[in-house]
Amino acid sequence: MSGDKKGKVWLVGAGPSDSGLFTLKGKYLLERADVVVCDKLIGRGVMAMIPDQAEIIYVGKTAGHHTVPQREINRILLEQALAGKRVVRLKGGDPFVFGRGGEELELLAEEGIPFEIVPGITSAVAVPAYNGIPVTHRDCCSALHIITGHRKASEEEEIDYEALVRAGGTMVFLMGVTAMGKICGGLLKAGMDKDTPAAILERGTTAHQRRVVSTVGKLPADSEKEGIKPPAVIIVGEVCALAERFHWAEDRPLGKMKIAVTRPRDRSSTLAEKLAELGAEVVLLPSVATQPFRENKRLREALDHTDNYRWIVFTSPVGVKTFFRTMKEMGKDIRSLAGISFGVIGEGTKKAVEEKGILVELMPEVYSGKALGELLARTVSKEERILIPRAAAGTEDVIIPLRKEGIAFDDIPVYDTLEGADSRGALWDETMDMAVFTSASTVRGFVKMNPQADFSSIRAVCIGEQTAAAARQQGMKVEISDKATIDSLVDKIREIAG
Repeated sequence: MSGDKKGKVWLVGAGPSDSGLFTLKGKYLLERADVVVCDKLIGRGVMAMIPDQAEIIYVGKTAGHHTVPQREINRILLEQALAGKRVVRLKGGDPFVFGRGGEELELLAEEGIPFEIVPGITSAVAVPAYNGIPVTHRDCCSALHIITGHRKASEEEEIDYEALVRAGGTMVFLMGVTAMGKICGGLLKAGMDKDTPAAILERGTTAHQRRVVSTVGKLPADSEKEGIKPPAVIIVGEVCALAERFHWAEDRPLGKMKIAVTRPRDRSSTLAEKLAELGAEVVLLPSVATQPFRENKRLREALDHTDNYRWIVFTSPVGVKTFFRTMKEMGKDIRSLAGISFGVIGEGTKKAVEEKGILVELMPEVYSGKALGELLARTVSKEERILIPRAAAGTEDVIIPLRKEGIAFDDIPVYDTLEGADSRGALWDETMDMAVFTSASTVRGFVKMNPQADFSSIRAVCIGEQTAAAARQQGMKVEISDKATIDSLVDKIREIAG
């Protein structure tokens, strides 16, 4: 924060639900915000980008019910800015497309508060696109009209349907589900052909988006038959007929799947990116967090006497990261590890070690603590000593075979695993199709975070039998990846999705 007395407000458009449509500038500002003032319909993927240190103020609104009145929202923005804070006002879609962004600027401008506008992708364009409907097409329309179907309760002014029908082109009605009958009736009364293509698009850009393509004359009845509910977009025009040819979002391998990823926040990116690339709607529910020990006398002593060890064995990427960070703090580099062989539990940990320029000599075919311990017991001689930097709550399965064979080792905790402690962790809800677990601790953390969940209804996709056992203990429906790798986990999810 600068030394200026006043803070600053950024009105940031979050786009529709798909976090992949959030702008780079929006993400940059969100990650540096002191305060985030956000609406109800912000995608959970965007919400997961809010840093732990930022205060979140919810001012969510739905049609006909304003949780926080607009005047109060304006006051909150002013108050936070006057306190010298970086304030991100996070709004669904685009702040200036029926987002009331102009109203929120009036008080800020009056009080001399600096502000910026960060446009977002409006649902008026994005939702039709995700349903294979181009809002303009050279063969059938050259105009686009965006109309709000939700007007102020006190506002008597009607939509000029006759002007719309005369103008032609594509018409997109936002927030118009409850007024759909009135909208279609108004268009018909103004002279629109009852057979003009029309569609209603529910939960656009999400895994569970639905569309009903019909005509202006039949859309209200067809929509009611399918049980369409807000949030939804109504689109009228010849372009609606193109959805049958151009639909694509649901055709992706995981295009209909909403998947909860429970890995620690700093280790979820690879899995989340692979799932999103296949079309899944990914919700980050980090159920564990890792906390490295800042002062670790035992590890520092071991690093001062690395010549005592013939092997260093890692059981997680976090252990690797903490180990080498401590080395750097002590002024040591990999030359001090000359002559030492390295073992790991699986591919992710192997990658973390090899990124340091060190080749891994030992890794079990089955990625489990037991398999690693048994392989070490068969490989390491009794004259050699092993250093194992790992989690404080690490499984005994790794060291039991070593004790049995009389192999010397130093088992040094280098970080804590905090279950259910992520302050930005979202909660499970029934719209999610499955949860992905990569360790027993992620299962336990998930249970702590979601005490009211019906675990028997949750489909759990797990890495390894130990993780699966923890999920089964909670009554979850369990699937296990063939190998304890991210790629194998993704393959299993694809298999489930069909």
